[in-house]
Amino acid sequence: MEVSKGNRIHIGIFGKVNSGKSSLINLLAAREVSIVSDREGTTTDSVYKSMEFLELGPVTIMDTPGVCDKSFLGKLREQRLERDIEKADIAIILFSDSDIGRELELIKKLKKSKILLVINKVDILSAQEKENIYKNLKDLPFKIIEISTKEKNGIEELKKELVKLKPEEAPLIFDGLVKKGDRVLLIMPQDIAAPKKRLILPQVESIRELLDREALLYIAKVENMEDMLSSLKEAPDLIVTDSQVFQDVYKLKPEKSKLTSFSVLFAKMKGDIDTYIKGTEVFSKIDENSKILIAECCTHAPLSEDIGRVKIPNMLKKKYGENLQVDFQSGASLPKDIEKYDLIIQCGGCMLTRNNILNRIEKAKVLNVPITNYGLTIAYFKKILDKITI
Repeated sequence: MEVSKGNRIHIGIFGKVNSGKSSLINLLAAREVSIVSDREGTTTDSVYKSMEFLELGPVTIMDTPGVCDKSFLGKLREQRLERDIEKADIAIILFSDSDIGRELELIKKLKKSKILLVINKVDILSAQEKENIYKNLKDLPFKIIEISTKEKNGIEELKKELVKLKPEEAPLIFDGLVKKGDRVLLIMPQDIAAPKKRLILPQVESIRELLDREALLYIAKVENMEDMLSSLKEAPDLIVTDSQVFQDVYKLKPEKSKLTSFSVLFAKMKGDIDTYIKGTEVFSKIDENSKILIAECCTHAPLSEDIGRVKIPNMLKKKYGENLQVDFQSGASLPKDIEKYDLIIQCGGCMLTRNNILNRIEKAKVLNVPITNYGLTIAYFKKILDKITI
C-alpha cells in the first residue's frame, strides 16, 4: 500500500527566486522534477515530489515559490509559500547572496520545523559575501553547510545532515488504548464519501495498525452491529465508529466496551486533543449571532450528506437558529482572517501531517480562537462526550 501524504515527512526547500531551489530538488531526487531556468520566477507554484529518501523513508520534497518575486504572480506565490511553511517538517533555507533579510523572516515563521541552513553558489560567491552571510547567521542555532548545485558539490553532506533532522516518530492511532489480544470492533458505515470498492484512509490505517498490534479485529456496519455482538463470546474491549453514527452505536454497545470514533482517534494522534476538548466548552456560549468556521483539511466535491458541509451545520443551526453564520474552508491552510470566528471546527486531518495540523492549531491559539474537531462536536451534541474514550 502506498504511504499517504499525511504520513510522509515533508521537506521544504525555501529561498529567493533563482537561489537554486529547483536545481537542488532535482539533485536530491536524482531526476528532473522541477524546471530550472535563469529567468526569475520560473517556479509559479509549489512542486511536490514523493520518494523514498535514505533513512528518512517516505518523504515529500517541496520546491516552493521564491520570495522577493516581483512578477505579477508574486502575491499569489507568497500565499502558496505560507501554505508550504505550515506543511514543512524539515526546512532547507537556501542562501545565494549576502542580502538575507527575507530568508531570516522565513526562519521566524518556521516555528515547528527542523531547519537546515544551506549556502548555495559557493563556486561564485566572493569571500566577502560568504563572510556577510555567516555574520548574519551566527546567532542562529542551526547547522550551516555550503553547496554548489551547479558543480554538484556538498550534496552528499547535505543529505547526511537531512537524515539527522528526522522528526520524532508520530504517535500511533491506538497508543494507550489497545494491546495484544484485545477485542476491537470497528463500525464502518460506507457513506457516499467513501470511494467505490475502497475504504477511507482512517479505516485503512486503523485496520493495519490493529493487525500489527495483534488485536482481535471485528468489522461491521451499524445495521449489523447487534448480530456481530451476539456472535461474540465476549464483549469488545473497544468499539471504534464513524462519528456520524455515534449515538446509534452508543445505544447498542455493551456496558464494558469503551467507545470512540475514527475522527477522535485521528484528532488525538495528529493534533492537540486537550485544545480540541477545551474548544467544545464554547458551545455553551454560542448564539445565533456567532460565527463558526467548518475547516476541512482536504478538498473534495460537496456531497448531499457531507458531514462537514451538511450534517454538522444542520446540528448547529437546529440548536442556535438559522441566523447562525457557518462558513466553510477546505485545504491545508486556515484562512488569514480566522480571528472573526467564535469557533473553528475541523476534521480529523487524516490527509495532513501532524506538523501541519499543529501549525493550524497554533495559529488559532495565537489569535485566541477556540478550535475543536468533528468527532468531538458530534459527541457533544449527542450528549455522549463524557462517555467516550479520548
